[in-house]
Amino acid sequence: MGNDVATDETFPKLSPEALARLRSYGVREQTEVGQHLYSVTDSDYEMIVVESGSIDLYRAGNSAAPLRLIAHLCPGDFLGEVSLLTHQRMFLKAAVSEAGAVHRLSRAAFERMMASDTELNEIVLTALVGRRENLLTSAASSIVIVGNDRSRESLALREFVSRFDIPNLWAEPDSELGLREAAEHGLSEADLPFAIVPDEVLPRATPGSLSDALGISFRADPDRDVDLVIVGGGPAGLAASVYGASEGLQTVLLDSLLPGGQAGSSSRIENYLGFPHGLAGAQLTRLATLQALKFGAQLYAPCRVSDVARSGDGILVTLADGQVIRSRAAIIATGAEYRRLPLDGWDDFEGASILFAATEVEARAYAGQPVAIVGGGNSAGQAALFLASRGSAVDLIVRADDLAKGMSAYLVRRVLDHPGIEVHTSAEVTELTGAGDCLSEITVSCGASASRLSCAALFCFIGATPASEWLPGVATDENGFVLTDSRIPAFSIDSEWPAIGRLPLPFETSIPGIFAVGDVRAGSMKRRVGRRRGRERGRIRQRHARLMR
Repeated sequence: MGNDVATDETFPKLSPEALARLRSYGVREQTEVGQHLYSVTDSDYEMIVVESGSIDLYRAGNSAAPLRLIAHLCPGDFLGEVSLLTHQRMFLKAAVSEAGAVHRLSRAAFERMMASDTELNEIVLTALVGRRENLLTSAASSIVIVGNDRSRESLALREFVSRFDIPNLWAEPDSELGLREAAEHGLSEADLPFAIVPDEVLPRATPGSLSDALGISFRADPDRDVDLVIVGGGPAGLAASVYGASEGLQTVLLDSLLPGGQAGSSSRIENYLGFPHGLAGAQLTRLATLQALKFGAQLYAPCRVSDVARSGDGILVTLADGQVIRSRAAIIATGAEYRRLPLDGWDDFEGASILFAATEVEARAYAGQPVAIVGGGNSAGQAALFLASRGSAVDLIVRADDLAKGMSAYLVRRVLDHPGIEVHTSAEVTELTGAGDCLSEITVSCGASASRLSCAALFCFIGATPASEWLPGVATDENGFVLTDSRIPAFSIDSEWPAIGRLPLPFETSIPGIFAVGDVRAGSMKRRVGRRRGRERGRIRQRHARLMR
């Protein structure tokens, strides 16, 4: 960044040359004292560069904290944070404190600047991320969520705001803040979890309703063409969105739950290229998401897709709410769905005390309590170490007779050496005991013997099955994995292929223009996360060449 940025990277001071370049993307406008440049809940806002005068930036208030001045911007400064990339509604308020002039960069101009000026891109991106991090670590927020940490609904909501880096204050129902918010808005226990967002109260809040309130649900834009729709936001889908957007394709990624997939639920990934110290799955997801947004990809979740089909020379992607996206190509990256144990009561506990992720959210909820993990792979090993580090007594239950059969050697050593982890091999869970959705004990059987173990939460890492049942027109193998290119049998080739005059491209399915990558594709299951990214770039280049023809 050279001399273009001062030591404070959150509010950098640009050199005259860099500032002139940044202003050149905008439209000049005179300002008056008291003028609101944007307000909390605004969904259509712009990057603003101050030429003269000054602007005060406020964080919105709530019942826990009043409106607060967080920055005073002077000539050479610029306004904006990560919402410029995510298109979330604004969390801040900006008002003119001294008359002058500003340069407004429209969304299109902002994206053009980020794509064409590498130096400004680096400075601006660093500032936007730093500002969002400040909001996340602040004691005040314009969003308050009240819920019980151990209910399935609250856990889903907490994971959603965590994965999307949405600034919020979380309160337990019996806390001072929780009781005050409930009384002020006339809410009761039946309304939990509830969210208080600017200008709106959301009783029985869900990731979907909060996404709608914050403006990050999918909204069709008739003025914007879509080149590529990616269904699924795991590592393969995120990699495809990065490479698609960086190649200049108008790229939309849709995920039915949250970006990151199963990798995003991993407490630790240590064999990912370029991260010698390892990183949490949520951190990897955050970095990949930011990278995709930087290139202009649009990411939406929760957003369930009900159908993908060819129509004329394009692809129609139908959402569960009936909206239809027309695209030139689609990539199926829905990955695989978690396997479950066939035990009585499983559905009652799932999502509350039976979990498929061991992230900071779950660790906080069950810190210091006895937990059990089912599974013998790396995800199970990392989860055991992570939860044990938070003070939980961990029982690791493995069907195989040797932990090394499914787990990397470095993890086996750490797990066996940890005093807080007890490993049960040649074992399986055979019974669940608890009340409501709260687990209290599990029965673990090993041969003819069985023992009951105290267990506040059971974490399940026993593999997955392909998420392809919603694709009835696409050829799959006997296990449901999507067939691509040379794996597609001749009798499954769509009738349109002869008219197209070619056979399926690499990773193209039996339907022209629809591709499949990642764990949903036949032949790619169980590959490590880090091995997928290099392949994605080649696949995107093939699709880019096809789209440009």
